[in-house]
Amino acid sequence: METIINYAYLIAALVVAISIHEAAHALVAYKLGDDTAKYHGRLTLNPAAHLDPLGTIMLFLAGFGWGKPVPVNSNNFKNPVEGSALTAFAGPLSNFATALICSIPLKYFPQILPYQIYQFLLLLLDLSIILGIFNMLPFPPLDGSKIFAVFIPKNKREGYFDFLQRSQKYFVIFILVDLFLIRRYLGYSILWLLIGNLHAAVKALVFLGG
Repeated sequence: METIINYAYLIAALVVAISIHEAAHALVAYKLGDDTAKYHGRLTLNPAAHLDPLGTIMLFLAGFGWGKPVPVNSNNFKNPVEGSALTAFAGPLSNFATALICSIPLKYFPQILPYQIYQFLLLLLDLSIILGIFNMLPFPPLDGSKIFAVFIPKNKREGYFDFLQRSQKYFVIFILVDLFLIRRYLGYSILWLLIGNLHAAVKALVFLGG
């Protein structure tokens, strides 16, 4: 019974973290002039609009995951590359902000929080940080690949975007190999070693700021 309850907390926290992340993408895109996400019903915190089946499964398998990509038409931005980068950055930033907000009651008055609320906030804090870090990685189709584009010289950007398009499948293959072969036979995940260490560092910073 306790295991079922813990999974319920985990699912609830995951739903909230992903919904905030994806809604932030949609909101910033809309503010920058692109209403594509709004037209597709993504300018909302309703979880049904944002959850991706594979991304949810990956969180249970690997400790990280993702939501359904928010549709964005960069041609609607005044500055397409910068607008896409800001829209992409909104997702991870919203997760780190969520973690900071959660840290305030956890740090300053944990003794008055009901056990259920305490567990939920702690899970939401951890999952928000993990989701934010994972999506900041500069690999397609993650947000980091779009954020990194602003640092590419303008005369190299077309080649960079072509590279992203071609290499996306290889990153997905790497994740699968890392999770189901490397972790199984070596006992650890390369990706989780990176994310886990960054998670600990960000969590420490969040609590210092909370």
